[in-house]
Amino acid sequence: MFSRDIWWKVSFRRIFWMLSVVLFGLLLVPAVRQLFFAVLGRWLYILLFATATSALLTPLLAALAVRAGIVDTPGGRKIHVRVTPLLGGVAIMVSFISALVANMILDERDIALVAGGTLVALVGLVDDWKNVPARYKLIVQVVVVIFLIRSGIILDLFPTKTNWGYALNAIFSILWIVGLTNAMNFIDGMDGLAAGVSAIISLFMGLVAFQTYQPFMGWIAIAMLGSCLGFLPYNLSLRKDRQAMIFLGDAGSTFFGFILAALAIKATWADNNPIVSFATPVLIFWVLIFDMAYITVERIFTGKVKSFRDWIDYVGTDHMHHRLLAVFGDRRKVVFFIFSLCATLGISAITLRNARPIDGILTVVQAFLITIIGSILEYSGRSHQK
Repeated sequence: MFSRDIWWKVSFRRIFWMLSVVLFGLLLVPAVRQLFFAVLGRWLYILLFATATSALLTPLLAALAVRAGIVDTPGGRKIHVRVTPLLGGVAIMVSFISALVANMILDERDIALVAGGTLVALVGLVDDWKNVPARYKLIVQVVVVIFLIRSGIILDLFPTKTNWGYALNAIFSILWIVGLTNAMNFIDGMDGLAAGVSAIISLFMGLVAFQTYQPFMGWIAIAMLGSCLGFLPYNLSLRKDRQAMIFLGDAGSTFFGFILAALAIKATWADNNPIVSFATPVLIFWVLIFDMAYITVERIFTGKVKSFRDWIDYVGTDHMHHRLLAVFGDRRKVVFFIFSLCATLGISAITLRNARPIDGILTVVQAFLITIIGSILEYSGRSHQK
């Protein structure tokens, strides 16, 4: 007889993996594929294909990571207690790209987006293996964003026909993509947190794509959602005495952040409503934006960083999840609190589609008030940490 512990540790993930293998095999059958495309739609097929591929690959890459020594060891600011493999990001990347290549025709900008995200992820993979200085990773990210800008993925905040307008759009595009790429990397500090936040962001981006009839944006978002869902059972720990079987690593978290941030720029968020167009992606990404802004301001005002070089290299336990852990005392509560916050703001973003400009302004104000609540909790956590 299996104990409950063995059932959860061995059988649940094993059954999930075997079901994923069966699903993956079925999805490769031409008749099944045609049935999905004709009756159930390409969206669901891409979602299931990405989920099955990610779930199938993750345990295999966990074993490979252990053999190759690509692991995360406990210590310092890390809160896990055992050596854990780091190739989860590779499973995410392969499943995501496979779902797109097998099921949709990519245009030039889509290819640039996927290629850019892959390059950023490969640098993250090298960092997982050999440790790359933060400034070199940042340089690569900026160069890749410039490549995206040259490929036509650029913000449209300022007049595009003027040199100054193009320059400002390019600068803000770099800040948006590089900032969110690193914000996703920063939030990857607890089991399931970055993958879950990415899944929620992908879900709401997919819903907006469905609302606005943007299938290509939707298919990319759904492929990312499926990749996250296939990975999460191996990464999210629902029991207090358990931890993740595998981590994303920098390869996974930077891939999430880069692809989703770039997709947000490529997308059209609203027709002839600049407030809704601005507020919708801001609300969907608000948790990442808030965490990055909060720690930056706090580190500067407390003197923890005194230069841009200090800011790049600084590593600390002052992120949202660290401080909420000091308040709640339970990692699971922290993770699901942040999930709930993301979902709440995402729902607000969805309701903006047919909203008046004043509704968009009020929704952003609501997000700001929620931020104040989060700030109060974080400040309390900071007091507990001292």
